[in-house]
Amino acid sequence: MNKAMPAKQRGLSFSGFLFGAVVLIMVSIVGLKLIPAYMENATIKNLFVTIASDPEMQGATAGAIKMSYSKRASIENVQAITADDIDIEKADGDLVLSASYAVKVPLVANISLYLDFNPSSGK
Repeated sequence: MNKAMPAKQRGLSFSGFLFGAVVLIMVSIVGLKLIPAYMENATIKNLFVTIASDPEMQGATAGAIKMSYSKRASIENVQAITADDIDIEKADGDLVLSASYAVKVPLVANISLYLDFNPSSGK
């Protein structure tokens, strides 16, 4: 008589499932808290590129460039930096706007992440 071998059980245990779920939830929470800071950085970089590529801004004064940034930042609701934080340079005849700022993102209790950003209109 030929008896078939019982199949070995395979799968995920309940404790393994819970551990995986907790890790996934923690990563999701951190990701969701970081997204706004990265989105605001992308918006600032976009504003810099838009202003630097505007033909009217190529010969404008620093005050006019900062005023243009202030108006555009107000429309886009950018609050991380002000017009006074912008560095304005001419590199190879092109207007280059840049800034350096940091964002502190609170995670849980007294645990925070500190992010440094350096958006620039340069390539």
